[in-house]
Amino acid sequence: MTSGMKMRTFIKVAGFLLLVGTLFRSTSVLAEDARIDSDQLDRLLNRLEAAEKRIQELEQNKEQTPPPAPVSQSSPQTTPPPRLNNAAGVLDDSEQLLINNFYDEAGDNALEKRLSTLEEDWKKFADSEQVKKAEDAAKPVTATIFGRIHLDGWNFSNSTPGIASFNDPTDPTDPQNRYGFRRIRIGVKGKIKDNMLYKFEYDFADPADPAFKDVYIGWNDLPVFQTLLIGNQKRPLGMDHLNSSRYNWFMERPLVIEAFNQDARRLGICAYGVSEDETWNWRYGIFNLEDISKDGHYIGDAGQYSINGRFAGTPWYDETSGGRGYLHLAISDMWAKPDGNPSANATNKNEARFRTRPEARTSSRWIDTGAIAGATWFNTLGFEAMLNVGSFGVVSEYQVTHVGRGSSGSDLTFQGAYVEAGYFLTGEYQPIDRKSGTIGRVKPLENFFLVRTCDDEIGGGWGAWQVVARYSYLDLSNGNITGGNETNFTFGMNWWWNSHSRVQFNYIHAQIDDRGPINGYTGGRSDIFGARFMVDF
Repeated sequence: MTSGMKMRTFIKVAGFLLLVGTLFRSTSVLAEDARIDSDQLDRLLNRLEAAEKRIQELEQNKEQTPPPAPVSQSSPQTTPPPRLNNAAGVLDDSEQLLINNFYDEAGDNALEKRLSTLEEDWKKFADSEQVKKAEDAAKPVTATIFGRIHLDGWNFSNSTPGIASFNDPTDPTDPQNRYGFRRIRIGVKGKIKDNMLYKFEYDFADPADPAFKDVYIGWNDLPVFQTLLIGNQKRPLGMDHLNSSRYNWFMERPLVIEAFNQDARRLGICAYGVSEDETWNWRYGIFNLEDISKDGHYIGDAGQYSINGRFAGTPWYDETSGGRGYLHLAISDMWAKPDGNPSANATNKNEARFRTRPEARTSSRWIDTGAIAGATWFNTLGFEAMLNVGSFGVVSEYQVTHVGRGSSGSDLTFQGAYVEAGYFLTGEYQPIDRKSGTIGRVKPLENFFLVRTCDDEIGGGWGAWQVVARYSYLDLSNGNITGGNETNFTFGMNWWWNSHSRVQFNYIHAQIDDRGPINGYTGGRSDIFGARFMVDF
């Protein structure tokens, strides 16, 4: 093998090892943050090809130059390698350095030695990784700690008297400003050999009355069901509720989402599936209607429950851009059997009742149907769509709820919708998790302020900036039920410091009409300002 061939072989192998090293470093961060940049890969390959071409030119020049004179044994110094001439003259310093480094002072092939060392190091690493994987597979139980902190501030200004009455009928004064923790969550999740999993999570935002969130056990890789979870988990209804609060664009969820699926989580059993190419996903299950997150149990013989299902997919997903463009569509449904006479049993809180806050944290829900007497069933049907093209995204959902009262009165219909749009000023995009049909974590192109880079240097940046706007509507008045209707306009800004922390700013103009009279008021207006500092791990 000629020296040129050796040189080219070394460059190819070194390039491969450099690529493998890049992949290895990527696995040292959270798995959801690891991505291979196709542009960087193309640039690396182009550089390797250019280097190989240059080596061929150097080899031709070297063959036309006489070999250096042998070094005298009596000379205490090593004769420097000769300078090689190309067609235009003497080689530049970088080219001469490449030739100098090809052989060491003893005349041995230094690059070949270095290649052997790299191969040995890689073999040791590969062997150790195999051992580690075997050890992890042998563990009966794994555990990962996770959590989030959301610190909020809310300011209520220009509220009319009606808003004060809706907020607190017994003390109709302007809503007070609020500062405190919206979420303080800590949890543990993991796997149990061979195909079981578990998760439990507690929220301590109210230190005097903590509540649990996701608490379940389950199985993966099942026939038919794929994944099956038993325990407290989100009912599949509404994309915004299924999205994690870590990723949602606004501080609080839309009116219709909270009204028809209040607090989302219930005790139940649910199956989760996804197609082989991840184009379609689905989940379906049966749930108890009562929210047991405070007391931990349901007591009663009424058998009040809901059957939920959701079918979602991304019929268009731009693979070549890594998901910067996609179309998400979904349909969901909930059929529920509530307590038709909730006052008869105070321990059962599963009446047909729909209410919500004004997309901000307040002392009470501002629009509320109250417990609907005689309601023996209700059905909520939802449609959702999301389109993302580069840095721009738009999301919309519509839900309608029909309530059956039998002989107690005519059936009722309540409905609501929202549409929201967002644009990244700094070039990022909103990822989507195709397996679950929910949005994923945003990864800023550069982190905010000072960070330590992979080569142990200090770098900085502005983080990621996104502007958002939302129109939201909910009508809870029908027949003799006057829960009110509300229309909100919200404008906001999201500032990601890095992939796991950000600041949110929201301004909301809330308008309520057709509310059942409270202290003589049937409507009101309010301007609300909010800010949140958040981090998750």
